Amino acid sequence: MENSNNNDYLILQFVDKKVLDAFNVLTSEDISMSLEDVAYTIAEVFYQGNAKAFVSDFVKEDNREAESKLIQSFHRNLKLLAEKTWVEAADISEKDRVLYEIDRLCEKLEQYDYVGCYKSFVNVMFEVVYLMFGSQAKKEDFAEYTLRIDPEFGIFWRYLQGLPKDGGASAEKSRISILLGMYFLSNY
Repeated sequence: MENSNNNDYLILQFVDKKVLDAFNVLTSEDISMSLEDVAYTIAEVFYQGNAKAFVSDFVKEDNREAESKLIQSFHRNLKLLAEKTWVEAADISEKDRVLYEIDRLCEKLEQYDYVGCYKSFVNVMFEVVYLMFGSQAKKEDFAEYTLRIDPEFGIFWRYLQGLPKDGGASAEKSRISILLGMYFLSNY
């Protein structure tokens, strides 16, 4: 595991401390910020200028139409990202498997069972990052690497790394965690 203190120091060159605080509240039992404030703070970093719409559509209200559109956009963009990624001939079957997993994940997401999809979502995200960056994604300095070559993606990578692998702190935090991840990748 990477040195989180060093990575947090580095990420603070790109975002305010309140963003790291929001990451931590979302991924723990911490309740020092409201879920609405957490979602707004993270959405603002992931897609500047439209954080209010995110909070309005996904936190204040249960807007199935907006969620469905987000899932469709996420599905389309994530598949495109994976499909356009060049891999060694030996890894083509792995790429095909990941594309299949993306389809399965999005089918489950359309059922709005975010707790049931959480672990699969996190796993697929890590698999897609590995497809995109290959063995570099497993290196100790990957967080620094992503921040230097693409700060937006580096911030997302820090977010993704902080997500509990086996489930969110609560059903609502799991839902917001997934929606924020989809929100970033739908606009990446």
